[in-house]
Amino acid sequence: MTASLANTSVPVAHAAMLDFCGEVLQIETPGDDMAALRSAIDSHFAPSDTIIARDAFRVPDLFVSDMDSTMIGQECIDELADFANLKDKVAAITERAMQGELDFESALRERVALLEGLGEDAITRCLDERIRPNDGARVLVETLKAKGCRTVLVTGGFHHFADIVAELIGFERVVGNRLEVSGGKLTGGLVGGITDSSTKKAVLDEELAKLGDRACAMAAGDGANDIPMIEAATFGIAYRAKPKARAAANGWVDRGDLTALLKLLEVREEEWVA
Repeated sequence: MTASLANTSVPVAHAAMLDFCGEVLQIETPGDDMAALRSAIDSHFAPSDTIIARDAFRVPDLFVSDMDSTMIGQECIDELADFANLKDKVAAITERAMQGELDFESALRERVALLEGLGEDAITRCLDERIRPNDGARVLVETLKAKGCRTVLVTGGFHHFADIVAELIGFERVVGNRLEVSGGKLTGGLVGGITDSSTKKAVLDEELAKLGDRACAMAAGDGANDIPMIEAATFGIAYRAKPKARAAANGWVDRGDLTALLKLLEVREEEWVA
């Protein structure tokens, strides 16, 4: 890689493994062509876990993360739809929305409408039987908190799931959508405003404003509706993401679990909180 970049806009000035983490290669360049550096990393190291930054790495003051397929390994609405024998139909809409092919709000309302009449108890069963945190999620969040980082889970999914997931993983605040329930059954509607891509970025901006001008933020997500907050964060992380989200990020996790972010932020493993 060093040789291939020698005569480009991003020559390698220094490259070495972190002395306390033999899994992390740190590369420094005097160049500023992020696209060229990114292309070189993908060419030589894919799949990789990477953060590209102009300033020194440090633990963020704020961490805002998506939930579905980021902090957990599932899409909650797809799994819930399976209890109504509609998983394939709903999952197809979800995939297109996450790829950025459909308007998020319209796609959300269409999927929720298909769940009309499903018993609320299906949510409890779905949580118990289907929903699991991704590897490293709790260690990442608890370690960041121990170092003074504010943690927020913001999802285009639902509070019925997100409140439980946040407690399980350790997030301090939850922002999401609310399913309407009447007589113990889903009505097919939502209560209140929609948490979409603009909401996710607004939450990041709101939380950052409380922390001061020099605050550093990390945001993580996997789909098109995460792009605005990923682009707005100091460290915008695409976790096993759709192509559009990955292209918008300056960091990605394609290979390891979520603790890869702690390694990339130079947090020693003996400082991790289980």
